[in-house]
Amino acid sequence: MKKAPWLNRTVLGVGLASLFSDWSHEIATAAMPAFLATLGVAAAWLGIIEGVSDGLASFAKMGSGYYTDRLQRRKPIAVAGYLATALGTGAFALATNAWHVLFARAGAWLGRGIRTPVRKALLAASVPRSAYGRAFGLERMMDTIGAIIGPVTALFILEATQHNYRTLFVWTLVPGLLAAAVIAFLVKERARAPVKYISFGERLRLLPKQYRKFVAAVALFGAGDFAHTMLILLATQKLTPSIGPAKAASVAVTLYVLHNVCYAGFAFVAGSLADRLPKNRLLAGGYALAGVMTLGIILLPPTLWTMVGVFVLGGIYIAIEETLEDSMCAELVDESHHGMAFGVLATVNGLGDFVSSIAVGLLWSAFSPEVAFGYSAVLFFLGALMIAQVKTPRLA
Repeated sequence: MKKAPWLNRTVLGVGLASLFSDWSHEIATAAMPAFLATLGVAAAWLGIIEGVSDGLASFAKMGSGYYTDRLQRRKPIAVAGYLATALGTGAFALATNAWHVLFARAGAWLGRGIRTPVRKALLAASVPRSAYGRAFGLERMMDTIGAIIGPVTALFILEATQHNYRTLFVWTLVPGLLAAAVIAFLVKERARAPVKYISFGERLRLLPKQYRKFVAAVALFGAGDFAHTMLILLATQKLTPSIGPAKAASVAVTLYVLHNVCYAGFAFVAGSLADRLPKNRLLAGGYALAGVMTLGIILLPPTLWTMVGVFVLGGIYIAIEETLEDSMCAELVDESHHGMAFGVLATVNGLGDFVSSIAVGLLWSAFSPEVAFGYSAVLFFLGALMIAQVKTPRLA
């Protein structure tokens, strides 16, 4: 019997939607720290905006995952989520206070939360189990190509408009709306039998033991896994004394592009390795690499080359983390419960982002960046030890 090809229109469509959507919101993300600085706010506000948005999105992910397993067609939910993300990101153009940015980001991330488990379930359903690593690796790679184009586009627009942030935010609507269109017209949803109604609690109890151990390890690591906009702020602050604030801001955004190049370049490599090697050990290595990155921030002098190393390691560990978490999740749970499993995983990650971004922002403001990243380092290494203990099924 001939094997079904893993690279099909749905895999390509989901990848393109991720590319366009990340292109859209990474334009805004790259400019957000500098835009907030023009509003007179500091690291604590950035942490609150990122943390609250991710925390709110996490509840949407859980609800969406539970609800969409009961639907015969999931795709319309994904389209609605992409539209909400595009419009919320574009609404940054209307902001005149930090709390306006908070509301716009929260609305965008609410849409992101709704679509995330649906997108992952659509992707997993379109390929054989032996190709989960490659499918999720390709999606992560394309997502990150968007994250590379986004900051470059931000730099171009800012230079062309003499740092007109509102014009920049309006332009995010173009790729954002294209993402929704790709899901609507290119992705083909496979026919499926919806899961019969059972209570939310019972659905949670049906998830297997190894999956629950996996989620506990992800939660521990995630409590330290701060938003990488914090690295943009770190580079800006550390490099300002030597090269001045304007150049430091541009260099920081350029370093973020480098971060995303490393992410894109390693995502498919990580996925390919995941289809051949034990996923738990690969993911443990990625978690440990995050710890090495934070130790570099704490122990090395704040030079340009130190920042280059930090952003490179940050991009590589995120590629391993996101690709391996998704493919492990798909492998540990039966396909009929993928929506719920991806929803729980996304919720745990969202809550981790909520805790970590706020904790790192507050520790940074109250003490120092070194104290803030030291907190993260401890959780990164503990998460690596814990994920290595999760048993994954052997594929034929």
